[in-house]
Amino acid sequence: MSVLKEFRDFAVKGNVIDLAVGVIIGGAFGKIVDSLVNDIVMPVISTLLGGHIDFTNLFIVLGHVPEGIPRTFDALKKAGVPIFAYGNFITISINFILLAFVIFQMVKVVNKVRLMDAPPPPPAPEDVVLLREIRDSLKK
Repeated sequence: MSVLKEFRDFAVKGNVIDLAVGVIIGGAFGKIVDSLVNDIVMPVISTLLGGHIDFTNLFIVLGHVPEGIPRTFDALKKAGVPIFAYGNFITISINFILLAFVIFQMVKVVNKVRLMDAPPPPPAPEDVVLLREIRDSLKK
């Protein structure tokens, strides 16, 4: 019975609940960033590079393609043909960079809010103030 009590105490601790909420929100946030990259950023990059480029379909075939299999990413994957899918890597890398940048900006904002809400530091004790004054006068 003590194992169940220990598990219950662990599961309802604030840190575990916070972690669970963070994982759920992170999953949803990842979908938003994925949509941002695939639906907004990649079409703009494709247009700037001179046409409709779907980075996920950029690949190099590394093996033999069986007769009758179209040379598309999905068809080759389903057929088990080894391919070097560098376009998919480009898309996922852009996803990561955007996600990291957005999280960086969010952390900056949260830190600023925390600093604004933080109480001012207590005044230094009188002896410390006097020692600082002596130090400053000796520097002159």
